[in-house]
Amino acid sequence: MNNNKLSILFLLQKARINKQGKCPIRCRISFLSNRYEFSIGLFINPKHWHSKLQIAKPPNDENTFINTELSLIKNKINQAFLLLQVQENTFTADDIFNQYKGKPAKKNIGIVSYYNDYLNKYRKLIGIEIRQSTWNKFSYILNDLKDFIRAKYQKNEMLLKDLDYHFIVEFEYYLKTVKIQKQVTINKALQRFKKVVKIALIEKLIDSNPFVEHKPKRVITNVVYLSTEELDKLEKHTFSQIRLEQVRDMFIFCCYTGLAYNEMAKLESKHIEIGFDDMKWIKMIRDKTNKTISIPMLPKALSILEKYQDYQNLLPVISNQKFNSYIKEIAEIIGIEKNLSHHTARKTFATTVLLYNDVPMEIVSELLGHSKISTTQEHYAKVVQKKVSEHISNLGRKLEK
Repeated sequence: MNNNKLSILFLLQKARINKQGKCPIRCRISFLSNRYEFSIGLFINPKHWHSKLQIAKPPNDENTFINTELSLIKNKINQAFLLLQVQENTFTADDIFNQYKGKPAKKNIGIVSYYNDYLNKYRKLIGIEIRQSTWNKFSYILNDLKDFIRAKYQKNEMLLKDLDYHFIVEFEYYLKTVKIQKQVTINKALQRFKKVVKIALIEKLIDSNPFVEHKPKRVITNVVYLSTEELDKLEKHTFSQIRLEQVRDMFIFCCYTGLAYNEMAKLESKHIEIGFDDMKWIKMIRDKTNKTISIPMLPKALSILEKYQDYQNLLPVISNQKFNSYIKEIAEIIGIEKNLSHHTARKTFATTVLLYNDVPMEIVSELLGHSKISTTQEHYAKVVQKKVSEHISNLGRKLEK
């Protein structure tokens, strides 16, 4: 067979004979060394099928109907094939079938359309594999893509096959200059977009990966955390307002446990277990990574739980927004000139409480519930360097004696 020619073959699925002694008729489209096979919804007695002539025999009402339908299907497939040839684009047997069914050829699928289909499928995993917030982050990118395509190309859609390195670079530039997004936000957006593009590549909707030559710009962030002196000052301060005292206590609790806001907010007694060492441990699933975290409870964290033991929840209930507002108010009252948020407590746990007390990076990573140690190393490299510097300075003084 010449692989450059279209071949349409009808064949029987004899392994699926029904109670009437009939089996399904299938159609196989072959083109450019690839095939696409599908059921046409017709059934026939195998004895009535003439494979070489591709017709049903002997002539009767039922067989005549089948032959007429097969002829119509063959004509429609040929029409689809001719239409794709006129467009002068490369196409496959899959594309011929899609054209026959009235669907656009795979290479004519738009970026926005494909991303939207991905979101619709991804939405069904909410509550199963992902959270609503995770889906939302992917959804935001679609809005940015739509705005970018309209602004850059003055149209509502771009074909997937036209997606290239230049598109990625221009999209990144647009997010930075028009949307005024920070580089860390842009990197996350491109990372998520890259995931969708990779699926399109696997499905052979695009011929090459436009992200191959693209390197995300490195972002160096300064870790904001409380020093030993600031933490001590916060712990010892007496507040006249209960709301500030409670927020301070919850902040301190997280400084000694490393819990993120979501984990702190949903902490219940069932998450406190007695470990192998007869000590109390916090054991729960971290929302962000879906990884189990096991954190031994330090005395100061335990004392805060004891303080609120009469509460229905282990800790007072407060929204993340109010928490961050109050902790900034607390910083101003105490005289801590840092932009504090709940996340600062987690950073303080990793640095002042753990790394500055010589807890190895591997254990810090485990206690923080990071999915990989490289994440911990990336965030706290400077902290480790400072600790190394302190050790070398101490060593230098000892050697001078």
